[in-house]
Amino acid sequence: MRIILALLLLFSVSLNSQSIYPQDYFSSPLDIPLVLSGTFAELRSNHFHSGMDIKTQQRTGLKVKASASGYVSRIKVSHYGYGKALYITHPNGYTTVYAHLNKFGPEIERYVKKLQYEKESYEIETFPKPDELLVTKGNIVAYSGNSGGSGGPHLHFEIRDNAERPINPMLFGIEIQDSKLPTITSIYAYPLDDNSYVNNSHNKQNLRLIPLKNGDYTVENIKAYGKIGIGITTWDRQDLAANKNGVYNIQTFVNGSKNFELDFKRFSFDETKHINQLIDYNLFKTKRQRVQKLFRINNPLSIYKDLNKDGVLSIEDSTYAVYKIKVSDFKNNTSWVTLSIKGEKNKAINTALKSKTPYFIYADKSTVLKEKNITVDVFPNTFYEGFYMDFNVNADTLKLHKDIIALKKNIKIAYDISKYKPEDKNKLYIARLSGYKKTPYYSFTKRDGDTLTSYTKRLGTFALASDEEKPTITPINLKKGQWLSKYRYLKIKINDEVSGISNYRATVNGKWILMEYDYKTKLLTHDFNDSIIVDTKNNLKVIVTDNVGNSSTFETTFYRK
Repeated sequence: MRIILALLLLFSVSLNSQSIYPQDYFSSPLDIPLVLSGTFAELRSNHFHSGMDIKTQQRTGLKVKASASGYVSRIKVSHYGYGKALYITHPNGYTTVYAHLNKFGPEIERYVKKLQYEKESYEIETFPKPDELLVTKGNIVAYSGNSGGSGGPHLHFEIRDNAERPINPMLFGIEIQDSKLPTITSIYAYPLDDNSYVNNSHNKQNLRLIPLKNGDYTVENIKAYGKIGIGITTWDRQDLAANKNGVYNIQTFVNGSKNFELDFKRFSFDETKHINQLIDYNLFKTKRQRVQKLFRINNPLSIYKDLNKDGVLSIEDSTYAVYKIKVSDFKNNTSWVTLSIKGEKNKAINTALKSKTPYFIYADKSTVLKEKNITVDVFPNTFYEGFYMDFNVNADTLKLHKDIIALKKNIKIAYDISKYKPEDKNKLYIARLSGYKKTPYYSFTKRDGDTLTSYTKRLGTFALASDEEKPTITPINLKKGQWLSKYRYLKIKINDEVSGISNYRATVNGKWILMEYDYKTKLLTHDFNDSIIVDTKNNLKVIVTDNVGNSSTFETTFYRK
């Protein structure tokens, strides 16, 4: 204990003075061979992946150990996102993160449960003092799980620097077996202004990719003129898993000279949203294809390195250029792509069709769009580039372009509901219409008098919707008057098919009890080992409320001794 406290006094060491990442300082958080389902900085929806996802052999409950000595600096329990997450700060200034946990180690679990009962809330976030929860390297601090937004049992593991920037854990000597070359699946060419074209077209071109026997690729020769950008779809696969993971580094060269690099070594959470400008957002939304643009346009990401004219190619008439792409994984397995470009100016080109509307959105200015009872506020610097917005109102349905343009910040949508009857207003909410059937999905809605507002970071179609249905509450393992002495858990299923669950509260004999909510299974679970329920006869009451205020109550009696 004294040794750990002494180490904590050295916490002021600056990471900026370190030229390399410490090796052998952090150990694996699991006692099983490390096989990944997700790698650092791989492309996810609206963000880069901030750690490594370690497979837990399709099980929960594996022992999670402190990767290094330090103290628990943050604990967060939430229904979504990281679920149950633990943060340990170390004397060298780094912080390790362990997420999607099933439960915490005994001392930490008692600490968390005490706080949950004090606050009468399953969801908590707390920042323990440096001397409250000390841990030693190798100590069991948690058990792996599937909580929060996890798509299956695994451990999400991160290493962050003292500026809270996540860093690739493999840089610290955590080994993953990988001898396979990255795979490239598509190459695109983008004319970047009205005077540029590829293969006699202003439109982006999906180029024919030709695999070679040595694992490299070539691309069918193209003719181009003007300012051109190249995009790539690529992924990496490691030795012990079939998952398609992200790559570590992408570089491009023109006639042997380097002109662009994407270095997926470290990023900040403030910038991760700009992934939507790194990829071809239109292609992602329409075809679920993540094409990384190997050129930069109005994108502040820090992962760009060694840019020459932002990676944009300036192709002149009667010239030849050889463009090469080098794609590497962390183990430096490397695949090359070679593209030959002939510069050829040609007046007979296929002109790109541009749709114009009465509503042009300037990227650096605010815009207010208003029609009938709907107002849309677009704030300055919401978009990366200006464009013509397709804005239309039909009754209470708002068409706000298509979801094919990336946003940097939220747009505000407001509905005037004064025309509705007073008894109907409380049931209204703003919904996003999605899919072929235009199914309404609840968008977080606030009401101020006769105005409903919602914020969205996606374009698309929105409408007013109404929810008059109460949530359902279904007991899973108890009946009225049942004895539950031999049961470890009390389980109840809750659901709301329209606007969704907003909150819930459970009491026994008038006393609040902790019930963990798993939105994926819709289960509320109480652990009798909390020792809160001590009476023989117990009156259970569960109240569940949806997002527009509809409420249901379930009451029953059970016995336990």
